[in-house]
Amino acid sequence: MKKISPGMPEPYCYETDYRKIPREYLNSNIPQGRGIVKWAAFKTLPEQYERLEQYIKDQDKIDKPTLSDHQMSELNDTLMMKMFHDPQAEVSYFENGYIKKVDGFVHKVDTHNQVLQMYIDEGLFTLKLSEIVEIK
Repeated sequence: MKKISPGMPEPYCYETDYRKIPREYLNSNIPQGRGIVKWAAFKTLPEQYERLEQYIKDQDKIDKPTLSDHQMSELNDTLMMKMFHDPQAEVSYFENGYIKKVDGFVHKVDTHNQVLQMYIDEGLFTLKLSEIVEIK
């Protein structure tokens, strides 16, 4: 095997990774380099970072699921059961390209305004009936 650093003790003279060599054996005259200065040019366009992050988030978005008549009927039956017998429910709903979930207690179904009102930890939560995907 070829010695990489002939002036070092035996276990370290063959080592190619300087991080595995104790500091006292390393050359202290190595220049520091430019440090953070070399990365300063990339911080001049924060709008670019924001736009790239938004593109990444938009890739995860999905289209709103369409429910069949049978699924709508099941949702209606489940909602009625939750209202009268077991008000605690986990509702999955569609919002801005994502399926979100909320846990709470069913308070009221407003058929005139087509909304479901639930009590959650933060207070009263209102949800459009057309956005509901699943009720457990």
